[in-house]
Amino acid sequence: MDKVADIASDIGEYIRQQRSSAKISLRQLSKLAGVSNPYLSQIERGVRKPSAEILQQIAKGLRISAEALYVQAGILDLPTGGPVGDAIRADAELTERQKQVLLDVYESFRRENAAVNTAPKTTQDTTEESA
Repeated sequence: MDKVADIASDIGEYIRQQRSSAKISLRQLSKLAGVSNPYLSQIERGVRKPSAEILQQIAKGLRISAEALYVQAGILDLPTGGPVGDAIRADAELTERQKQVLLDVYESFRRENAAVNTAPKTTQDTTEESA
């Protein structure tokens, strides 16, 4: 039961941070998301754990990806990309399409670097490193 309370508190704090970053009042977000002001306040304080549908409405109101809220709420696993991916997903000035393109490019670079780092070293590579 404590784990559920921790998740509710974490998602509430995350929503509050995103709302503050977007410079939106609780009342404004309530209207944008179509969620009552008292209910949204309870979510932010960690008293209530919102459903996936409510999270989607809140994400739309905050102009962030619903996926970011789902991860914070424990509904989805953390996507790859770490803090760079999180920053891209949280950027309110990018469209969802722009975010996806950036994430795709970023992940392709990560895969390429991982392949290079795990490739067996040739004799020439070993000779160049010792020179």
